[in-house]
Amino acid sequence: QVQLVESGGGLVQAGGSLRLSCAASGRTFTSYTMGWFRQAPGKERELVAAIMWTGGRTYYADSVKGRFTMSRDNAKNTVYLIMNSLKPEDTAVYYCAARKSTRPTYDDWGQGTQVTVSS
Repeated sequence: QVQLVESGGGLVQAGGSLRLSCAASGRTFTSYTMGWFRQAPGKERELVAAIMWTGGRTYYADSVKGRFTMSRDNAKNTVYLIMNSLKPEDTAVYYCAARKSTRPTYDDWGQGTQVTVSS
């Protein structure tokens, strides 16, 4: 059974930085793509960034390009989302998710971590 455990959320002022972590367990993730999603109150969940576990190819939403960086540590089975130049509109619950790279949908989800950016 896949387990994804996020950590690192919190309250930060606009312009500040945070690093989110997602510890993955329960299977071998070499054929997986990991994603970070976020959901703000009253809005739909959106994909913010993704990384292929093998090869490290990344994707970023236009709204975070140049500010957010997603990376992985194979030895620790952990993915990270480094968020710089945070804006109030980045405020949301951030979720880690996993999918087999051959599948279109994310099947496994973490519990989420709150990120609040004050102006």
